[in-house]
Amino acid sequence: MECRRSLAKLCWLLLPLLLPLPPPYHQGRVLRQIPSTQVQKQDRGIQGLPAVHLSNGLGQEPVSIMTFNLTKITKTSSFFELRTWDPEGVIFYGDTNPRDDWFVLGLRDGRPEIQLYNPWAQLTVGAGPRLDNGRWHQIEVKAIGDSVLLAVDGEEVLYLRQVSGPLAKKPQPIMRIALGGLLFPASNLRLPLVPALDACLRRDHWLDRQAQLSVSAPASLRSCAIETQPGIFFPLGTRAEFNLQDIPQPHVEPWSFSLDLGLQMAGGSGYLLALGTPENPPWLSLHLQDQKVVLSYMSEPRLELPLVLGLPLQLKLAVTKVLLSQGPKKEIFALPPVGFSSFPNLWTHSQGRLFLGTLPGEVSSASFCLDGLWAQDQRLDMDRALSRSQDIWTHSCPQNPGNGTSTTH
Repeated sequence: MECRRSLAKLCWLLLPLLLPLPPPYHQGRVLRQIPSTQVQKQDRGIQGLPAVHLSNGLGQEPVSIMTFNLTKITKTSSFFELRTWDPEGVIFYGDTNPRDDWFVLGLRDGRPEIQLYNPWAQLTVGAGPRLDNGRWHQIEVKAIGDSVLLAVDGEEVLYLRQVSGPLAKKPQPIMRIALGGLLFPASNLRLPLVPALDACLRRDHWLDRQAQLSVSAPASLRSCAIETQPGIFFPLGTRAEFNLQDIPQPHVEPWSFSLDLGLQMAGGSGYLLALGTPENPPWLSLHLQDQKVVLSYMSEPRLELPLVLGLPLQLKLAVTKVLLSQGPKKEIFALPPVGFSSFPNLWTHSQGRLFLGTLPGEVSSASFCLDGLWAQDQRLDMDRALSRSQDIWTHSCPQNPGNGTSTTH
């Protein structure tokens, strides 16, 4: 990363987190063991302005809630800047009554979407450019009489007419605005949406500050000062869990299943992934150790593969064998006769799980970044995991501090 004067402070923030680039033949990066506390410090954003991370873990809980007295309001617009790699989630929610007067601005497939429900209108509409490109975008939402205007980067992208009454004449005089989440169950939305949004928000101004009654402190401690790239980041000690029955299913004839991991950065020693049930040792696992991947079957190490970061790591399961490969390198483990039916049975087991990162009850020093995770050639969404650590970055990773240019700071 080229460190210009305006980014010097940002570079110094990155240095304690990431090691220099590995040797030239590595396409990926090597991570120092990164405890989650190191990447969860609040920052003041670029040029000293506040910035807040919108994700608050698995649930729909907002990171901050503001309340306004509409009888005192003179300004009816809100504006802010947003940066994200995440294509779906809630940016903000507003209501005077969660039963019959609410508004949601979110992202779906990377584009802005408004869901609105009140006595005048009930609608869901999307418009505008994709915003999930990792760049800062200016967004403005404005109420004008009975209309709502949405602008992105100075361009009007949506104008909804006859959809609301004047704010100052609402039957309920108190409005709540929640950032990064909802104040009612997600099932109440007009069109289903996964609320969690891995995004940063800054330079925000909400309605009329003279009418503001209260504001809760942001609950998310994730830093927005670190430059990011697309991916999934597992800080030290974090994990995620998928129900095997909720992910793409194995082929039946002949039985086979594949997992592909785009492993871009890795450091420390610990579990990368495992297949099994919560109460028992894993049936099959991949373990990171000294820049190698060790495959174990029924808790016994069976084979290892030197890790070349930047190349997809593939695990293929069949009834009689396991194949672990990365680029041209391949290792095959023939399953013992007792294991011939193990994997098909695991998929029919109600507690069959795919674990990523640290296993329950285990101590790990591993942290890693995936630029993607695929089961049966279909991408898995971390927001749809059965459970996951709140500290996981679901759609972003720390960006490499150097890209072949000078690393002098």
